[in-house]
Amino acid sequence: MNRSTVYLQVDRVDEATCAAASRSSVSDLHEAMGRPGNRMATMEPRMRQIIEGLRMAGPAITAFCAPGDNLMMHRALSLARKGDVLVVQCPETGAQWGDIAAYYAMKLGLAGIVVDGFIRDIDELRAMRSPVWATRIGPSSPQKSGHGTVNAPVVCAGVTVHPGDLVAADADGVIVLPKRDAAAIVARAQERTAREAGQRAEIDAGGRPWVMHGGAASYARMDVDEIDAPWSP
Repeated sequence: MNRSTVYLQVDRVDEATCAAASRSSVSDLHEAMGRPGNRMATMEPRMRQIIEGLRMAGPAITAFCAPGDNLMMHRALSLARKGDVLVVQCPETGAQWGDIAAYYAMKLGLAGIVVDGFIRDIDELRAMRSPVWATRIGPSSPQKSGHGTVNAPVVCAGVTVHPGDLVAADADGVIVLPKRDAAAIVARAQERTAREAGQRAEIDAGGRPWVMHGGAASYARMDVDEIDAPWSP
């Protein structure tokens, strides 16, 4: 690539939907999408939370960087707004994220950062509780001279992310909700969260998941030999 393309405007998912998504778990959002959409929207397991106990959701600002270079990441970060999620795809080496970028993001109010590539300064990121998810950690120094794209679609840990899509993340992973479907998916996730609150109350009253989740009924329809004795060779 010997020329860069940068889109200055992003049609973002609305703030209310992002706020509601931030109160839902990735697992509930995953279930609310239904199959097979949830498999296509959930990033590969190599994308992991770096700082424990954090959750985030917001509209995607995207960057594709040349190998060993993070210039387009910095351009995307310079265009980001409070509440955005910066999503970066960078093949091979060159750390995309470190303590200085994270400090700026904290002052800006960036919701989070998702990097399919390297990040570094992990001790410093943990100290400032930077909401970062990444596939690799390493100290390699990036250049700032490579071509790429900003606010165009990227493929991040196996998932296509369009600018303005809703990106949500927690300890279970990262999921991407298409902008046009995000509000409906988040509403279904909230319903699931409310049902689970009711199930906890049912357990407090003596209920068992074996019955509540339908396991007992399903088991009763199966051919199972139950032997009232210990196993022996």
